[in-house]
Amino acid sequence: MTLVNPNMAATSPPPVMEARRWLDGVSFPDNRPLINVSQAAPVDPPPLEMREAMAEAVLTDDGAHLYGPVLGLPELRAALAENWTAHYGGTVTAENVAITSGCNQAFAATIATLAAPGDEVILPTPWYFNHQMWLEMSGIAAVPLPAGAGLVPSAQDAARLITDKTRAIVLVSPNNPGGSEYPADVVASFFDLCEARGLALIIDETYRDFDSRSGAPHELVQRPDWDQTLIQLYSFSKAYRLTGHRVGAMIGSTERLAEVEKFLDTVAICPNQLGQRAALWGLQNLTPWLAEQRAEILSRRDAILRGFPLLEAKGWKLLGCGAYFAYMEHPFEIPSDQLAQEMVKRVGVLCLPGTMFTPVDDPLGARSLRIAFANIDTAGVDALYDRLAALEF
Repeated sequence: MTLVNPNMAATSPPPVMEARRWLDGVSFPDNRPLINVSQAAPVDPPPLEMREAMAEAVLTDDGAHLYGPVLGLPELRAALAENWTAHYGGTVTAENVAITSGCNQAFAATIATLAAPGDEVILPTPWYFNHQMWLEMSGIAAVPLPAGAGLVPSAQDAARLITDKTRAIVLVSPNNPGGSEYPADVVASFFDLCEARGLALIIDETYRDFDSRSGAPHELVQRPDWDQTLIQLYSFSKAYRLTGHRVGAMIGSTERLAEVEKFLDTVAICPNQLGQRAALWGLQNLTPWLAEQRAEILSRRDAILRGFPLLEAKGWKLLGCGAYFAYMEHPFEIPSDQLAQEMVKRVGVLCLPGTMFTPVDDPLGARSLRIAFANIDTAGVDALYDRLAALEF
């Protein structure tokens, strides 16, 4: 008999890996290749200039092959602090920055410092599944906060969910899976609630660089003692196509980072050294290139919005759209987990069902699909819509 931690056994399999298995045994003709809108990750490598800088580091920088500081390269921490201060205002120092092995590890480390088994963390739904999975594995209750119109949650609704076991509220903006960009006043209301109730406000800003708004999306870092309430998470993976090198970050108080250091030292000892050097090079050299990438992603978002009337006429609803994602309500009686598998066979489209982003008893899950459109161009969006419009059940 295999012994398994019951919290681990109760946790769902990784959704993206599960969806990939739906492709087994399915062939796609040349005139209708697979359209894969299942994963929110760049499929291209970093730009050539960055790869050349990485190659140079491999050959000439001995430190790229050795253990480094647990909280990350001092130069990268300082560069991100400077970037953060310029973008958000206020004052962020290198001591407020920890570099992690991807943004998921930043979340895991943050939760490990905040909550123990039996505690609660509030997650707006539809939620980012890896956040919910980590909480479940850790024996921490993920308390669902259903989002409202535009898939934007309400601090007033969240206040009614707070108990003596609540330790934090988590926001993701721009949102995964919903795509919604949370208005600054909404984010501020969550900060006010958390500050008043002695909770942490965790904001995952993985997709910050693809926000359609100019300037800072909120002013929280400008507030006095912001770091006593706010913890921000970030990913270099999306910005510089460094997904395989696992480089993320968290921004918070020096006291919090002292606790985070214990977690990181136990799990990975230090972040990937080559990836950190690439992230630093990107911050120093790729601002114009990143602006071009943002413009391209926003053009694809515009294509999603512009073409949606074709699906709307068939009964579909667009619930949210932004950054890498469109979140759609389908018009069929079949639940989304079955629909998504049928879509692979019938129209050659791989996407994730809403059931992967909601509690099992949430009816929104069965009615919705997430479309990760960042890896298809505007012609690909048109082809996607033609196939979805042809679906019948």
